[in-house]
Amino acid sequence: MTWSFSLGRVLGSELRVHVTFFLLLAWVGFAAYSSAGLPAAIENVAFVLALFACVVAHEFGHALMARRFGIKTPDITLLPIGGLARLERMPEQPIQEVWVALAGPAVNIVIWFVLVALGAGMPLETMAQIDTTDSSLLNRLAYVNLLLAAFNMIPAFPMDGGRVFRALLCLKMDRVKATRIAASGGQVVAVALGFLGLSSGNPILVLIAIFVFVAANSESQDVAMRSVARRVLARDAMITEFRALSPTDSLATAAQAVISTTQHEFPVLDGSGVLQGFVTRDRLFAALAGDTPRSEPATSIMETDIPRVQLTSGLETVLDTLYKGAPAIAVCTQAGNMVGYITRENIGELMVIRSR
Repeated sequence: MTWSFSLGRVLGSELRVHVTFFLLLAWVGFAAYSSAGLPAAIENVAFVLALFACVVAHEFGHALMARRFGIKTPDITLLPIGGLARLERMPEQPIQEVWVALAGPAVNIVIWFVLVALGAGMPLETMAQIDTTDSSLLNRLAYVNLLLAAFNMIPAFPMDGGRVFRALLCLKMDRVKATRIAASGGQVVAVALGFLGLSSGNPILVLIAIFVFVAANSESQDVAMRSVARRVLARDAMITEFRALSPTDSLATAAQAVISTTQHEFPVLDGSGVLQGFVTRDRLFAALAGDTPRSEPATSIMETDIPRVQLTSGLETVLDTLYKGAPAIAVCTQAGNMVGYITRENIGELMVIRSR
């Protein structure tokens, strides 16, 4: 999502657009222009923009319903394959997850009712021509909202229908097992969608299939990880044997530390053991590649905004902080001295060991 930019805040969430979305607009416009000229290109691009306005409304349906359960939605991003609402967390009560999942398709149904009330219609004989300009924009938009509602209810986790399926499974089994079953089912459906997309020459369907397949596996792992994390404290997961840098060390010293250790992050500690920040391997490589003198202090590339937790903090809190982009989490005593740190890599190793 680094290739996305903000359009501003709407209803408490930041609305973002991925740059690849404009590739979709360009492709639609060029294809229509090549076959039917400028008027068709303008109409098709307008249709895509109207369609994605409905997609945004769909995502805000999820966001506003989640807000009713105390869950915030930091941002919503428009992609060529649709929209993505990033919730702070998923509701863990099955009935809440059902309501959040159904809110999106419900918005599309409401939009369809409104468009029909405004005079939209969709004769059965023209439904197969949704990608042409033979039908009016209003008719096409009404039909595609019904299609969005139906498509999102396919039980392919983590799509809306898959989330409803997982929530229903949670009524009979624990969340980890329910997610594993729903994710496996979602991946089977993703393979079928991918085959359908390839056989019909539909690249968007292929991209959706890839997204569903990868996202299903990712969320299944995340749920399993959080299940283990609830039973683990920060002191159980932290790295305690590490090479630290001092505020006076140079980039050359940091470079030598990278060579002589397996660390990717190096804490910078003062004489009292208080954390000043972290020098990461990526920042070091970028500085050296940019012809920065090796005599420069390592603190010149140090990341100072490092979250700190106590020894008895729950690992689930650490996970939430890591997901926000921090390179590491410092584990400190009440006096402020760092006694260890936690990274995504060592959490992954811990989860593999604890899940056996």
